[in-house]
Amino acid sequence: MELIFFLCASISIICISCVLIILCSKTWDFFNHVSFSQFFGDTVWTPLFSSKRFGIWPLVSGSLLISFISMSTAFPLGILAAIYLSEFARPTFRKIVKPLLEILAGIPTVVYGYFALSIVTPLLGQIINNLSSFNALSAGLVLGIMLIPTICSLCEDALFKTPKDLKEASYALGASKLSTIFLVIVPYAKSSIIAAFFLALSRSLGESVIVSIAAGLKPNLSLNITESMQTMTAYIVQVSMGDTPQNSLEYLTIFAVAFFLFLITFILNLAGRRVKR
Repeated sequence: MELIFFLCASISIICISCVLIILCSKTWDFFNHVSFSQFFGDTVWTPLFSSKRFGIWPLVSGSLLISFISMSTAFPLGILAAIYLSEFARPTFRKIVKPLLEILAGIPTVVYGYFALSIVTPLLGQIINNLSSFNALSAGLVLGIMLIPTICSLCEDALFKTPKDLKEASYALGASKLSTIFLVIVPYAKSSIIAAFFLALSRSLGESVIVSIAAGLKPNLSLNITESMQTMTAYIVQVSMGDTPQNSLEYLTIFAVAFFLFLITFILNLAGRRVKR
């Protein structure tokens, strides 16, 4: 049994090692043709055009901006929903609503993408002038809706498991229910809340279908959320699903972008672990 468990644990390490080997080798081939100054010093990304430029920052800004919008939507709503289910909802209501929320996490992301494009964008267009058909705002909002069940489920489990003695001690000192929630229960579950935040953030950075459909495929170094933008994952989808010849310079760009995305998510995970400690 020890051998079986060891082999099962080794599968994930072997898979990650293979992915890293491929990413590093292909990224090395890419930087044999493109210098670091071109990749990190330029602000235009047009590797598929006749005049090729390889500045990664338009893709990075699009990814970070949409992730910021999604987390600004999902994190407060997810925590508030978790607090309600844990502290205010009746047990029967909690048993019904929590599985329904978790079902939202199982909806295919392509459904969310077309929901953002066909419903959310037209509604926002009635409120915001000069809103592009493909924009970062609708993509970020719908991506945030998709992340709410993840944050809510993880946070609710942690809040619900707060020891009853802590709650009773707070009430014995004269604290109200809201004071007990925000000064005792939430701080007790803060490690799980932080873990849920970084997990959802990594998920938002790695999402590809919603941003490809709703945000567009135009690399744009801008903070204007009403404009079309392209994320790193959306570019990978664009090239890998196209007719780009393998091992060409254009094809190698997806590995360079994927490696840079891997570094960002890896740093976020390390930061999350450090903050959690």
